[in-house]
Amino acid sequence: MKTGTIVIYTDGSCNPTYRIGGWAAILFIAEKKIILSGMERQTTHQRMELQAVIKGFEYLAHTNLLTRPVELYTDSQYVCGLPARKTKLKASGFSSARNLPVRNADLVRELIAYIERMNVQFIKVKSHQKEGTRNFNREADKLARKIVREMITKELLKG
Repeated sequence: MKTGTIVIYTDGSCNPTYRIGGWAAILFIAEKKIILSGMERQTTHQRMELQAVIKGFEYLAHTNLLTRPVELYTDSQYVCGLPARKTKLKASGFSSARNLPVRNADLVRELIAYIERMNVQFIKVKSHQKEGTRNFNREADKLARKIVREMITKELLKG
């Protein structure tokens, strides 16, 4: 990590049966560790992966840190591939080859709007890695899955 670089680890989780999802972003700004997390209903795993990244970037925007270099670590191949696809997505109006809106177009647009204003490097990490002291993706994964489990338990207790 370069001096002054903000490091973000993200992950999302979703139970497809209940369509309850959780997301987590762990930010390292200077020596400070900031943990962001949340949940959504009627969602998908991919939306939670996108939401985790967007929420991390929103935090940077609200704290006037968007101009700082960012290293973003994610286990989502989809998220990592978006910067390379952004020109094509924008040119197509965020439509697929069949002229249908791409999935999660709202979040994809929002994420692309952020990365066009930022100096961000997307780094793909293996998911659910148990080894390595610097892999905070595992911590983000555990937090996102815990949120989902807790929300499902609440739903079942209500029912």
